[in-house]
Amino acid sequence: MKSSIVNLSNSNYFKNVFPYSKIPRVEFNNILLPMELPNDIWVTDTTFRDGQQSMSSFSVDQIVRLYDYLHKIDNESGIIRQSEFFLYSKKDRKAVLKCMERGYSFPEITSWIRAKKEDLKLVKEMEIKETGMLMSCSDYHIFKKLKTTREKALNMYLDIAREAIENGIVPRCHLEDITRADFYGFVVPLVRSLMDLSKESGVEVKIRACDTLGLGVSYTGTSLPRSVPAIIHGLRNECNVPSKSIEWHGHNDFYSVVTNSVSAWMYGASSVNTTLFGIGERTGNCPIEAMLITYGQLKGDIKNMNLKLLSEVSEYFQKEMDYDIHPQTPFVGSEFNVTKAGIHADGILKDVEIYNSFDTEKILNRPIVVSVNQYSGVAGIAAWINTYFRLSEGQKISKTDERIYPIKRWVEDQYAGGRTTVIRNEELKKITYMYLPHIEKIEKTQAV
Repeated sequence: MKSSIVNLSNSNYFKNVFPYSKIPRVEFNNILLPMELPNDIWVTDTTFRDGQQSMSSFSVDQIVRLYDYLHKIDNESGIIRQSEFFLYSKKDRKAVLKCMERGYSFPEITSWIRAKKEDLKLVKEMEIKETGMLMSCSDYHIFKKLKTTREKALNMYLDIAREAIENGIVPRCHLEDITRADFYGFVVPLVRSLMDLSKESGVEVKIRACDTLGLGVSYTGTSLPRSVPAIIHGLRNECNVPSKSIEWHGHNDFYSVVTNSVSAWMYGASSVNTTLFGIGERTGNCPIEAMLITYGQLKGDIKNMNLKLLSEVSEYFQKEMDYDIHPQTPFVGSEFNVTKAGIHADGILKDVEIYNSFDTEKILNRPIVVSVNQYSGVAGIAAWINTYFRLSEGQKISKTDERIYPIKRWVEDQYAGGRTTVIRNEELKKITYMYLPHIEKIEKTQAV
């Protein structure tokens, strides 16, 4: 199974693909690889590791609260399988201990370390069963950062993985910068050696393919090193890594983090690494909410996940952690299913399914909402009333209801007077109560 390293005296930086003075190129070889979606797929979380690096340091209480949220969203489905933590500071270790005290099966607590024995000692002391370990695999990292050779790098990685196994710790090998790496010259020899180690020890050795700069492409027929299909296919078929042991970790530098993560699933990786709301350095990681919704699309079922909590977590991030979530962020932004177009509002008034792709109220606790501006008309105002107050079929207001016309005239007067902003919900509530007083009674009854 072993294969020799192409131990070049001059490193391979793929300058035909990454000329540096130009935008990176996508090369095609027109080799069509088969899609093989595993029966069991899941996500892992790196909010407390990669995600936290992009923000002000989380407090212990914030970490525990977010860990609780991840557990409640997963709701014993096992879809949010693991969450990884730093161990370097006293605060990190205190947070890990408090999370471990929860005793949750999901997400399982794992750690992240450099490929160093002193780091591994921390994992052992904390009695963590699995750890990620950094194994930079592109020549950019091996030659320029580590200042070593491919052979020495490979031996260093094997040594730390072997020591982890000897200490009863499952190694998850993070192949950093794989989308700029010499796949057959370094990645394949390394991973085959790791699989030999796994076979000899009887311990599962996991492989995380890290798209460190977001350079992966999901298109079929593309060439290595950037091809996500070719990387996952190669790990499975050239290195005999089982799907359950392959994880994809992506970044969003080229707006491709979600499609690349889905592609990793589609071509045989069981696991995709994510963060809450895609937080992470530079352009961020893959948003966990995107992959949970994608899971539902691919499997036709979300098991017993509680996705309604996503809105609550987004509010917590914004209020307690001073983090801005763009209003139009899919699934979690304040306006992700708010429509402002008059013709759309008219369609929603007839049937919400016309302009809502799924029951966002049932699944996300986010009913579709119509925003009122100068273009809304009576249909838009009626639709706003029906959606904002969550009126049932027997309670809904028709656009032909004469009580809407004075509200419409009030809106028109606002813009005739020079207003340029959308009418706020609180303003519309007061006007609605004035002309449709029974709505206020309905709202009070709903609150009870």
